[in-house]
Amino acid sequence: MRSSLLLLTGLLSAPAFAQQAPKKPLDHSVYDQWQSVAGQRISHNGKYVLFQVKPQQGDGTLYLKTAGNQTLRQISRGDSAVFSADSKYAVFSISPRYQDVRQARIKKKKPDQMPKDSLGIYGLSTGKLTKYADVKSFQLAEEGTVLAFLATKPLLKDTLKKAPVDTVKKITDKLLETQKGGAILTILNLEKGQPRTFEAVTDYKVSKSGNKVAFAVAAPKGNKTVRSGLFVFDVATGNLRQLSAGKGTYKNLAFDDAGKQLAFTAEKYPEKALSKPFTLYYSDFADSARVLLAPSANGLKKGWSPSGFGKVLFSENGEKLFFGTAPDLIPQDTTLVEFEHAKLDIWNYKDDYLQPMQLKNLKKELQRSYLAVAYPKHGGKYIQLADEYLQDAYMADKKNAEYVLAVTDTANRVAMQWQGNTMKRAYLVSTRTGERVAINPKGSKSRFQLSPGGQYAIWYDYDAKGWFAYSVANRKTINLTAKAKVDFTDEENDSPTDPQPYGIAAWTKNDDAVLLYDRYDIWKVDPKTGAASNFTNGVGRQQKLRFRYEIPVAKQDFIEPKDELWLQVQDETTKQWGYYKKNITSTKAPQRVTLVPMAYSQLMQAKNADVFLYTKTSVQNPADLYVSRNLQKETKLSNINPQQKDYNWFTAELVHWTTPKGYAATGVLYKPENFDPNKKYPMVAYFYEKVSDGLYRYNAPAPTPSRLDIAMFASNGYLVFTPDISYTIGEPGASAVEFVNSGVEALKKNSWVDGAHIGIQGQSWGGYQVAYLITQTPMYAAAWAGAPVVNMTSAYGGIRWESGMSRQFQYERTQSRLGATLWENQDLYIRNSPLFYLPKVETPVVIMANDADGAVPWYQGIEMFTDLRRLNKPVWLLQYNGEAHNLVKRENRKDISIRELQFFDHYLKGAPAPVWLERGVPAVEKGRNWGLETSTSSVR
Repeated sequence: MRSSLLLLTGLLSAPAFAQQAPKKPLDHSVYDQWQSVAGQRISHNGKYVLFQVKPQQGDGTLYLKTAGNQTLRQISRGDSAVFSADSKYAVFSISPRYQDVRQARIKKKKPDQMPKDSLGIYGLSTGKLTKYADVKSFQLAEEGTVLAFLATKPLLKDTLKKAPVDTVKKITDKLLETQKGGAILTILNLEKGQPRTFEAVTDYKVSKSGNKVAFAVAAPKGNKTVRSGLFVFDVATGNLRQLSAGKGTYKNLAFDDAGKQLAFTAEKYPEKALSKPFTLYYSDFADSARVLLAPSANGLKKGWSPSGFGKVLFSENGEKLFFGTAPDLIPQDTTLVEFEHAKLDIWNYKDDYLQPMQLKNLKKELQRSYLAVAYPKHGGKYIQLADEYLQDAYMADKKNAEYVLAVTDTANRVAMQWQGNTMKRAYLVSTRTGERVAINPKGSKSRFQLSPGGQYAIWYDYDAKGWFAYSVANRKTINLTAKAKVDFTDEENDSPTDPQPYGIAAWTKNDDAVLLYDRYDIWKVDPKTGAASNFTNGVGRQQKLRFRYEIPVAKQDFIEPKDELWLQVQDETTKQWGYYKKNITSTKAPQRVTLVPMAYSQLMQAKNADVFLYTKTSVQNPADLYVSRNLQKETKLSNINPQQKDYNWFTAELVHWTTPKGYAATGVLYKPENFDPNKKYPMVAYFYEKVSDGLYRYNAPAPTPSRLDIAMFASNGYLVFTPDISYTIGEPGASAVEFVNSGVEALKKNSWVDGAHIGIQGQSWGGYQVAYLITQTPMYAAAWAGAPVVNMTSAYGGIRWESGMSRQFQYERTQSRLGATLWENQDLYIRNSPLFYLPKVETPVVIMANDADGAVPWYQGIEMFTDLRRLNKPVWLLQYNGEAHNLVKRENRKDISIRELQFFDHYLKGAPAPVWLERGVPAVEKGRNWGLETSTSSVR
């Protein structure tokens, strides 16, 4: 079918043609100053708001405001801010000046000589600001006004970070290291303002109400005035008690919700001991802490102990104490001479996990613990809930429920190599008896969850194609979606794996109902009977609106019986965002509140008031912060990036066309703000799967990890085209040709597109498609491929080093979409591999392939470079040393951003070539010359 193009007549913003001073284009010097809003919070009473305005690099500002936008205080470098439960105080850290940290790094200062954080306390009604210097961390009572903070202390040498991954000894030595080097702990009641300080503190915990603070002390050697041990401070009375004595390591301090019980783990062995198992301690403050479970105690497996790495926590009612147990670490044989023994990894086909995955997870596995429960008020009864077979166990939100959910994939892990996931069996395990109740004895590829109240286990079954719930009370399985007669999985799935479910929105109180998503609507389902009703009354599917919901109140586990639900929506056709609302008990259709050509964040609601905090953005408007009671009358709290008005910005519009095979296609076209339809513009196409839902996303100019900086290119006179790509399984390369090339061809029909100067850019999966596209057409004048796979035959059996997993699942089941093994359909792998068609390439191309890439094998970029070089094709490879799949270091991101614009400017605009393009940078000049200049005379 012949391609056709339709540009939407309603643009996001029409370009202005009035006579005015021309705006300057963005350049690479603007990055650091560009701002974003972060760390926003609203007080429980809804009267106060705090947020940070942070530049990309440099010192940010913390703003403390009323909900009416009255500025109470601006705190330079304020960070990690929280409100007190009574909405009277704001507490925050104050970071050192960026320039001070920079200078210290330049001078190679040691960690204990680096500039330190401070702590700030601001009285919202009094306006009083109090600061404390050199503070490492702080804790504010969740439901009180008690604050505890720990001073900075010298950092211990971290052998773990430097230890080779192939030595268990160095890791276990670190895990066995006794805590030392404590610092001063300050405890302060914000209402009374009389601080108490304690020396040599290594760890601390504030109770929920703030009535008590527990802390561990490691007395310095030779200090006879400080006692090592575990202490508790009663804030009301000012009394200090030592609950446990002795040097050692105290960890996992945990209060119950009432602040009447405390538990912790500790080991008190000599510092050079080769084995240091932990003991679980408990106190109700009537006396010293007592041993609740000792190493190798009755009931524990032989050679097992309470874990120092498992979390310790009480149930909400204070009756149960959950903790972890684990096998004791095997002591190292100190008689072995290291240089006389081989160092190697042994790969065995029977291993559950490949060796790289085992090594990647080595620290995690050495710290693995298995959930257990004890009843300290009832004689300390202990029950093991998880073990080597049932490794992962999950509690209901309040932790009062009788059963926990435990999941295992034991004996099914090898298939992860090509499936990408595993068959799992789920069990309910009784916290009273340890009884295990099998939920799905046959196993399934499901993700199991426990309802907030613990009355149901819920999962999506891929084989039965429905959501299921298992009732704890009657031990029956209910199909939750059989009566709904709609698909609850991805209707647009175009990969050879099972379509993924759209997910769970939330549960109502007492587990009475669960809200499930289909593509558009939300369904309210009774887990007892499976009775399902369309909560959004079918409005979503009728109007192509995608309804989604997230509980807006922090730490609220379920929907209350009379809650008004604010439902976020996106119009699938126009890409506009907004909100509808509906009471959880209502049967009426949801009421539209707002639907506008902007994008909304999720709402954040005050705990005790109907006041909402959110950001709102569009292509022209950065994500500023707003507060409102109804999302119609709103107050703007921030005004970031005012400098944007001085720069030539850009517009965005949806474009539609029909592909050669007759598929309806969609993309986004970005134009310079000063776009003139009487001129011709070069164009760069950037793509990665589907991106048009981000039509109203604000694209700030920022140094790129290797993607295309849309703001920079559009501001500098480029059209930027981002087409959505739909895939035919087995034909990922041809699918890119079908959608990208046809979209470009359709746009070329416009007189303002310079068809002779079009480039393409992609990173990762997009990089692969760039490599493939330039083997299929000479249409592109320049191409940039970041971390591309070019040879699927060699990449198929490789390793994703960041996870240690084999890459086979990616080709057989997920993004690469081949749907077959290499030996089942060798031609498929060859046909989709750009490597085998490189002689056809006529397009100059830059490749980024980094030597620490953990996703795509580095040698893929090398294969592409060396083969194109062999063919005498114009090709360059950028290898950032020690860098990942996507660039992480900001200096490297800035560097590649400059090179990317230079490259396209040269080939699409005729700008002079920089030295790195023209002649390269020899290794002997590395670190002295970066080749960014355009004049070769200035290089040497």
